[in-house]
Amino acid sequence: MAKWRNGLLSLKPRANNQRAVPASPSVWTSSPEDPPPSGATAATRSPRYWLVAAAAILMVVLLTWLFGTRHRQSASASASEQSPDSSRTARVERRDFIRTVRLGGTVEAIHATTVAAPRLAGQTVGSLVITHLIRSGTAVKRGDLLVEFDRQAQIKAAFDKQAEYRDYVEQINKMQAEQAAARARDDTELKQADDAMQSAELETKRNEVVSRIDAEKNLQALDEARATLKQLRATYDLKRRAAEADLRVLVIQRDRAHAAMLHAQNNSEKMAVHAELDGLVVFNPIWKGGQMGDVQEGDEVRTGVPFMQVVDPASMQVRVAVNQADIAYLREAQPVTIKLDAYPDLLLPGKLGQAAAIGVTSGLSSKVHTFSSLFQITGNDPRLLPDLSAAVDVELERRAGVLVIPRDALFSGGGQSYVRVQTASGFQTRAIKIGPTSDTDVVIESGIDAGAVVLRGSVSDASNGAAKQ
Repeated sequence: MAKWRNGLLSLKPRANNQRAVPASPSVWTSSPEDPPPSGATAATRSPRYWLVAAAAILMVVLLTWLFGTRHRQSASASASEQSPDSSRTARVERRDFIRTVRLGGTVEAIHATTVAAPRLAGQTVGSLVITHLIRSGTAVKRGDLLVEFDRQAQIKAAFDKQAEYRDYVEQINKMQAEQAAARARDDTELKQADDAMQSAELETKRNEVVSRIDAEKNLQALDEARATLKQLRATYDLKRRAAEADLRVLVIQRDRAHAAMLHAQNNSEKMAVHAELDGLVVFNPIWKGGQMGDVQEGDEVRTGVPFMQVVDPASMQVRVAVNQADIAYLREAQPVTIKLDAYPDLLLPGKLGQAAAIGVTSGLSSKVHTFSSLFQITGNDPRLLPDLSAAVDVELERRAGVLVIPRDALFSGGGQSYVRVQTASGFQTRAIKIGPTSDTDVVIESGIDAGAVVLRGSVSDASNGAAKQ
């Protein structure tokens, strides 16, 4: 028994004739048989008692909450079974049934021209600098300026080649004048030699009347005149051939300089690229600065690299790599519906233009082949641009005016097809006969009428109901 100290009053019972005497201010001691004070009982209970009590109260509250939640879920499930929302039901409709297969491809223009950095004749640099560039998406006419490159180097080369060409022209004129003068001198010498030979022949006719010595001199003079004439005639032809060869060399150099001048002038003109047809300007991303991007004014573009297209938006098509499993579904002029991934609400009609007869081996497996096919788009839309990803729905089968339900409203059991039809008391499982099936719809041939409401999206529950019946 605890000891009460510090001047507490004694709690021991007193007799009727005794007065309450204050306890000694020092110590009050009770015997082991005395019960503890009532106030001390509540104050000295163990903390474990309170933890147990709190845990019990918490357990009661938790069980109550779980029971109420389960009851509400059961009531909600029962209510939804009796009155499901509109997203879980569908109405049997009489409409056209269309079975399709979907293919993925890329939009491209049927009529288009590609613009690339020009390849220059005799070029020593590998890139050109853009000084003027039209904006992407601009509508252009035939002959409009699209892009212009820095042409200073080509203009300088054209002037240099032109000066070189003119120099050769003047050299040819000078040589022709010199050769004409040389030919005139040779003609004069040849004429003089011929006259000398004729004069010597006349002198030889007087040999009978002159002395023998003079006759010998006349004969020697005639032989000398003949030899001189023969030599002049032989060298005359050789000089003319040499002159023609020298002139031909200059002419060849002149023509080469002229061709280089024309190439330089053409290179200068190639620095400005004009549209070859009416259409829309579309940029092709190229590798620049370590990443792919569109060109801008001031960029350097390697020669021969295509960076722009002018497309005719009135005639577009979709290029598709058709899998070998789907190529059997395609036939010539087959109608299709084309959807753009960027604009899901846009539907465009089209048809199959052509399909490759030979497949290309896939990069993933040598056993898989794809066939390149082109689907022509009928009509036009401002949102229809090249390089957009598109989905092509190829129509495989069409039935007009048949009963159609969503595919997820159908379930099977024991080789029979069923649906759950809404009635006044709830949903009733009913056996039906189905026809063709697509990825989303099913044709109903018998067992249900148009306008009936069927349950969808609960195949497992409906299968259990069918098994019970």
